[in-house]
Amino acid sequence: MGTDKKVVAIIVAHPDDETLWAGGLLIDHPSWEVFVACLCRKEDQERAQKFSRVMDYLGASWKMDNMDDGPEQKPLPEKLVVQKTLDLLPDKHFDLIITHSPDGEYTRHRRHEEVSRAVIKLWGSAKIQAKELWIFAYEDGNRMYLPKAITTGAVNYKLSTDTWQKKYNIITGIYGFDPDSWEAATTPKEEAFRQFIKPEDALALLDFQGKETK
Repeated sequence: MGTDKKVVAIIVAHPDDETLWAGGLLIDHPSWEVFVACLCRKEDQERAQKFSRVMDYLGASWKMDNMDDGPEQKPLPEKLVVQKTLDLLPDKHFDLIITHSPDGEYTRHRRHEEVSRAVIKLWGSAKIQAKELWIFAYEDGNRMYLPKAITTGAVNYKLSTDTWQKKYNIITGIYGFDPDSWEAATTPKEEAFRQFIKPEDALALLDFQGKETK
């Protein structure tokens, strides 16, 4: 169990993203001072209340917004996502920021991708300060299987049985997802992160992704 002291920001699109993709890491590092910024679902009373309970369980401070999250997933202006992210975060220097991958964690959720791009660009322009940036590293083979940890170019964090059970209990117990749900079935037993110390390396990832999608 981690005893190192870190000031950490987790920036996610939805309630449960912090647990699905990094919950084991948070459970195993209770000494971290964690702030979770969630861009969507502030006005979804049920999910917001559950998110608050999870934050209490994890000992994290938090703030939410209500960025559009309709089923049509219309693209949002980058400036809007950037500003909402800035508005949620406390004005402090973080040891570590963790957020989504610009590819998302599965095929596909536009909000995950948009939040990732906003955070990477904010870090790259020094509008948010952090020693390191980690991005979730998962893929689903273009919907061929449930999301799983990427092993190439990422740092993998294998969860103990006890830690995974606590994480699973958050998903099914506090968030209330049915054991047969996608969320419960997905809950990774191995977490993975691409880790960046230099903002220019994270920005280069966006450039590479942009070239691939053209």
